[in-house]
Amino acid sequence: MDLLAHLEAYVAAVDEAGFSRAADRLGIAQPLLSRRVKTLEEHFGGLLFDRSRRQVTVTEFGRLLLPYARDVLDRAERLRHVAGSARQTAVRGVGVPADCGPAALARVIRAGTQHGIPLGVHELPPAERVAGLAAGSLTYALLRVPPENAALRVPLGLASAPPNAPDEAPPGAAGLRQQSRRRTVHLEDLRPARGRGAPRERRAAQPILTMAEDQVPHAQDRLRRAAARAGLPEHVVRPAGPSATALAETLAGRVTLLCAESFARRNGARWARLADASLHRGYEPGSDRSQGAAAVPDWLVALLAAAIGASADEGPASSWASAEGASSRLAARG
Repeated sequence: MDLLAHLEAYVAAVDEAGFSRAADRLGIAQPLLSRRVKTLEEHFGGLLFDRSRRQVTVTEFGRLLLPYARDVLDRAERLRHVAGSARQTAVRGVGVPADCGPAALARVIRAGTQHGIPLGVHELPPAERVAGLAAGSLTYALLRVPPENAALRVPLGLASAPPNAPDEAPPGAAGLRQQSRRRTVHLEDLRPARGRGAPRERRAAQPILTMAEDQVPHAQDRLRRAAARAGLPEHVVRPAGPSATALAETLAGRVTLLCAESFARRNGARWARLADASLHRGYEPGSDRSQGAAAVPDWLVALLAAAIGASADEGPASSWASAEGASSRLAARG
């Protein structure tokens, strides 16, 4: 039994001094209202109305229960108002990659306040962002997808030691630095050189570390296959440990780090973009539809694109970098 609906029928019948007018007030049929009153009488074990006269009157039992019934309905209405206000003021979690710049994330939070939507930013690995949306702990999240299917694309490249690194940098650094000056790097240019005449620093391939953000199945598989086609040894590509340790090794010239340009520049590393666009990052803005959340707002899409380092120089697909382009791509997918 829906107790609130039945109590509403009872109170309305008392207020209107009749079942017909009470049914009209509630917007239901009179037989349905009569059944609700009857069910309520059975539930409480006593008659609420005296039906022996032409005009229905409230019994002594009904008058005794009436103030309590009104109190329950009043409390239920207040509860609905409180719940509505809580939904409006509740902080909505936004799942983002862990390598975003603090200043860009601060702009996301500030814009949320300006739009009346309190936002809490959570820097999480890809799998945890998916799980957060499914569990309802996140309202919005950037989800990793192959770049060719993505609304947002982030160019990836290899970070290396800055120009003032020691000249005695480990083997393989020279090739990457030469490519870095051209700002584009091909994996085949990093393979070890063979023969006695080969420079000592090119006789071994430098390790390429991948961050947690790129340790998703489709990205790992593509990178491994690309490295194999380029003739790089199988052990060259490997997961990075803690980001601080990986960055320290990169700045010392011992390894190269697969990352976005914004992350490399922010931490003082030299960066060369990967020529193979299929190895870049792809993102879809997602929302928790199970809790009634609408699609990610256009203004938030634009700020998240800036936070992850999405670039507008992707050729014909450059429209994805703007909020309008991203939202139109999402709308086309329904």
